[in-house]
Amino acid sequence: MYHRTPHRGRRAFGSGDGPTLLVASTGGHLEEMVRLRERMGPQLGEVEWATFDDDQSRGVLHGEVVHHVAYIPPRGYRELLRAGLPTIRMLRRGGYRAIVSTGAGVALPFFAAGRALGIPCHYIESAARADKPSLTGSLAEHIPGVRLYSQYETLATGRWSYAGSLFDGYEAESAQAAPRGDRGAQRVVVSLGTMRTYGFRRAVERLVETLPEVTSADAEVLWQTGATDLAGLGVRGRGLIPADELRAAVAEADLVVAHGGIGSALMALDSGHAPVLLPRRARHHEHVDDHQSYICQALDARGIAVGREVSDLGVEDLWRAYNTRVGVSGDPAPLTLKVA
Repeated sequence: MYHRTPHRGRRAFGSGDGPTLLVASTGGHLEEMVRLRERMGPQLGEVEWATFDDDQSRGVLHGEVVHHVAYIPPRGYRELLRAGLPTIRMLRRGGYRAIVSTGAGVALPFFAAGRALGIPCHYIESAARADKPSLTGSLAEHIPGVRLYSQYETLATGRWSYAGSLFDGYEAESAQAAPRGDRGAQRVVVSLGTMRTYGFRRAVERLVETLPEVTSADAEVLWQTGATDLAGLGVRGRGLIPADELRAAVAEADLVVAHGGIGSALMALDSGHAPVLLPRRARHHEHVDDHQSYICQALDARGIAVGREVSDLGVEDLWRAYNTRVGVSGDPAPLTLKVA
């Protein structure tokens, strides 16, 4: 169920001089963990990773020591139970000085086993959770000794501490509501994430109607559609696109439209785009809950994205995103954890 690359030999548990283990599900959680690692800097010491095996993890963690763990889907309670014993074996071999995770469910077996073995554990809630902790965060609260961090000051109550936000430093450099006067976007990227069990057909249907109003006649549209059913929509999508390829396409795009996922938003912002962000909704069986609406609202309020419900998306929203550039105002403050 678990394997590690490359092999670095056995180390006595509890030595205190081992690496920090960074744990995250793929998708936005892994994207956040990669960036937060940079924010935490040398305090982590040597690091290893535990995550799922897919194109994203193999791309962004190339050259790192990675333990590929069995996939745990959203609300995958059976898979969580199965992960218990392999996790304990892995931690006993590793001699880790600390475990740091951004979730999602994959964090729980590592925290439970880690605390039982006396390893300091730290959970950093996703930047998508602006109103309340996620289910993972709520469950982590019940594991004694796990340190909890939020990316919103309003949630820094009780056991939760404020950790700063991944979106600190981004700011809109220009914004216009009207078209730029040219023939429209020539390169568009639509990214609906890497979720394996939830499609987002409503978004594709709406974009099929609206995108032609802001694109040139010979525009190229790259559709990364995950598990979305595209039958009858006239769209040629790709379920999964290697992270490096998708990142390069976003960098060259004139317009980026994405679901309200952290990873997709960060990728667009890094390339100077204010993305159009469309939240998945649980009532349409597009996700397990409605947390994407909060990240869409938060980034729209900052002026660095255009967050809209699918049903409300208009041509003017696409033009606004097309005409807005995003820059970085400065380096965000470092994130300090007591990892030793």
